[in-house]
Order: sequence, then structure tokens, then C-alpha cells
Amino acid sequence: MKKTLLLSVACLVGVLFGGNAIAGTISTKFDATIGGYVKLDYISQDFSTALPQFGTLTTVTPTNENQDQSQFTARQSRLNLTVTGPEAYGAKTRAFVEADFYGPAGTNERGNLRMRHANFTLDWGNTQVLLGQWWDVFGPFAASTLDFGTGANIGGPNNPRVAQARVSHKINFNENNWVQIIAALQDPQQDDEEGPVNAAGQINFFSKALGVSPGYWGLPMQPLMVGVFGMWGESDTSAQNAGQNAPGIEGADEDFDSWGVGINTHVPILKSSDGKSRAGTLTLEAQAYMAEGLTHVQATQYSFITDAGGDVDAAEGYGAIAQLIYYPTQPLGITAGYGRRGISDTSDYREAAALAPAGGPFGVGGDPAGTIRSYNDAYWTNVTYDFANVRFGAEYMHLETHYIGSSEEPEGDRFQLSAMYFF
Repeated sequence: MKKTLLLSVACLVGVLFGGNAIAGTISTKFDATIGGYVKLDYISQDFSTALPQFGTLTTVTPTNENQDQSQFTARQSRLNLTVTGPEAYGAKTRAFVEADFYGPAGTNERGNLRMRHANFTLDWGNTQVLLGQWWDVFGPFAASTLDFGTGANIGGPNNPRVAQARVSHKINFNENNWVQIIAALQDPQQDDEEGPVNAAGQINFFSKALGVSPGYWGLPMQPLMVGVFGMWGESDTSAQNAGQNAPGIEGADEDFDSWGVGINTHVPILKSSDGKSRAGTLTLEAQAYMAEGLTHVQATQYSFITDAGGDVDAAEGYGAIAQLIYYPTQPLGITAGYGRRGISDTSDYREAAALAPAGGPFGVGGDPAGTIRSYNDAYWTNVTYDFANVRFGAEYMHLETHYIGSSEEPEGDRFQLSAMYFF
């Protein structure tokens, strides 16, 4: 009876709370593992950010610049549950549930539960079907920062986790070279009204010619990879702007296409000596894209803009980001990176700003007229040290924001100390 009760509690905790690192096994109706980590962060910065975004890369503006802020938080801690079930139609089955404590209106004292991932897969070896909530297909790059943003706002727009139906297929040329093709239908987050889903995809080429090296957070070992990705959907101005359009728009309900294309890569500059050890490895990871109307994945700063004739069009933007991950020894990791996100249709933005009411918005999340960001960027470096199942890290970031036709360039510095216990 006692064993059964403990098992039930463990399963319930795993289902409710979710995580990343997986260790240990419990017995359920099917085989299952629970795991995750506890993470304590201390953050000090010379610009202000509201919670829960305090733990992430953000944008420095004239209004939040020079406002010192510091905080301890453990809300990034998370748990997971992974279930391996029986085969179905020749496919291995697996389910995954993950959550953290960054739910809306939460505080350190009362962190609110938030579902991160909830999906299941059918895996036939070279072909896999995923159904549920998982990482957005667009923008697969993830910055190895200690913060919670993974590069969002500076060229790494992979922050959203979206409900989707995804099919992945692997084409093997030989044991060292293969191609992975991903096709997905995703929830159209940029549109609150009914409409077509987003279509997204990736084509990735992998090769072991250069060996393998560590990727995100130094955890996965990966070979050389070069890939392209893209997404297309539709947006609706009334859903996003609630009718608060700039003067000249004929009607408050206009549709426009949202799309993006990009390229990303993982390059083992110095490979692992045995395919497992991180000691002496050096990795380059990079991504670049161009997009229109993809504010919901932070690929563009705005969703749509208007011209003097009242026509609505998707706001254009671009992003580029890169990082070097170096492990001089197995436990010691050093990462340095740079990223930028900007607008690529300056004249259209100027026209839209001129049409907007004084101090009012133009497009979703728009800045007041005369304060249009041309680009924002960030530099970061961090050092981590692992022993047993514990990681300590220290990070420094410098963020800058640049505006069209203005000499004002607000900037900020950010320091973070992290301690993590994986279980």
C-alpha cells in the first residue's frame, strides 16, 4: 500500500510540473521517468524589467534605462514526466509533459504553474509523428545563455512553444551523412480569431565528417548540421489591434500574410576526442532569417504597418545570431555570443509612424510615433562549471537599442549568477 501511494504521488508530481534533465526510473502502467532541475538565479541590471520577464533578454528603452534592479528567483525550476508505452503499428510510443512556475501574474512567493510541453510521438525509426505542444518549427537556434530567453529579441526567435502536428523524416545517404525533413501545421498564435493554421518546415543536413561537439548548454553532442527553415500563415488586424488602427485604414478588419525563412548551422570546430567527452571541444552555432508579420515569435518588432493610402502590410524584419561554445575541460564551459534583430523596411515604418496618432500605437506592440527601433542587439559571455549533478554559472550581457532618426541609443548591462541541481 505504501509503495503504491508513493508511486501515485511521484506520477502526479511529474504530470503536473514537468523539466529538462531526466534521471531515475519509476514503474507505472508503462515505463516512466521523472526528472528536472532546481535553479536559483541572482540577477542584477541597470535597467528595469517587469516580472516574469526579469529573467530573460529584453529591450532597453529610454523609459527603463538607468533604473537599477536586482532579484533572487527560483521560478525557472522545472520538472518533467516521460512515458514510454507499448509499440503501436510498429512504432515506438512516447509521451512527454513539462511545466515550470512562470505562469501569468506569478511572484516568487506564489509561482504560477505553466505548461511548457505536452506531446506524444509515434516513432518508426526514420519517421516520427509528434502531436501536442512542442518548440516552434521556425527559428531552431537556442542561445546558450543562463537567462530564460534563449536569444529572443536578438535573432533567436524560438521562444514559443505551440500546439502542432509534426512529421519528421530521415533520409540516410550512409552511416555518416543524412538529411532530416520536418513538416508541421501549427497554432497561428499571431491571430486570435479563426483562420488557417501556420504551415512550417525544416530541411537539415547532418554529417559526421567533422566529428561531434556540444550544443545548447553543453548537453547534447551534435555533428555538423546545416539547415533551412520557414513558416507561412495569415494574420488579422482586428484580432491584433482591436480596431486601434492608424488614420487612413479603411475598416478595422484586414488580413495579411505572415511568413519567414532562414538558415542555421552547428559546426564542430574542435571535435570531441571520443564522441562523448566535452574536453577540448569548440563549437560554432549561428542563425540568420528574414520575416514579415511574425511578432508572436519575436522575429519582427511589429506585426503590421499602414501606408498613406490606408493599405495594411506585414512589417518586415531580420535577425542574425551566433555563439561559440568552448570546453577547455570536461566540467568547465565558456560561451560567447552576439545577436541582432532589426527592421528592413525603414521608409514604410516612417510613413506608418507619421500616420499614427501622437503618442499612439501603429500595429501590434508598436512604439509611440517617433521612437521606432531600427535594431536592438546584445553581447553576452558566460562561464559554467559542472560537478556531479550540480552546475554553477556566471554571465554578463550588454544590450543596446537603436532608433530611426534619433541619436538616443539606450543601453544596459546585466549580470547573472545561477546554481542548478539536476535530478
